[in-house]
Amino acid sequence: MTRLTDRNSPIALIEVSAAGRMSWPGGSVRCALGRSGVRRDKREGDGATPVGTFPLRELWYRPDRLPRPETLLETHEIEPERAWCDDPRDGGYNRVVWAPYPASHERLWREDHLYDLIVPLGYNDAPAIPGMGSAIFLHVAAPDYRPTEGCVAITRDDLLALLKRCSATTMLSVSL
Repeated sequence: MTRLTDRNSPIALIEVSAAGRMSWPGGSVRCALGRSGVRRDKREGDGATPVGTFPLRELWYRPDRLPRPETLLETHEIEPERAWCDDPRDGGYNRVVWAPYPASHERLWREDHLYDLIVPLGYNDAPAIPGMGSAIFLHVAAPDYRPTEGCVAITRDDLLALLKRCSATTMLSVSL
């Protein structure tokens, strides 16, 4: 029987500071946050990263750009027609949908590499409250760490390393 060590055991909590630092037992990296900073009163389209502690729901990845990542999270391939509904008036609000979709949505299959790996955070999804914000992801940061639309982003290499230690019980906590 193999014994897990701290270096390969699942992470219980990932902490994110408003100063743009992500840390967990055994690691700490720079991260990009929302263009409007970190806020307790998150709203749809405000560009803020919400304050709180959120579960990592699952992993979505681009199979044309990288092999299936090593993780204990439920894993799905992003297909060209996959999207995320961001229309608070729609029944599919803050959920993955198939494009074309009649309501406003964001395509997950992007030309840039920011969504090569995305982990939806359990923010405003159980149930989704219209207007409170949608599509809050942990994803790949832009090379210059430019601000996100409200997500948390780290380098692809850092995200791949972190995912190896994430499970369905891992939580991400964003603080002011």
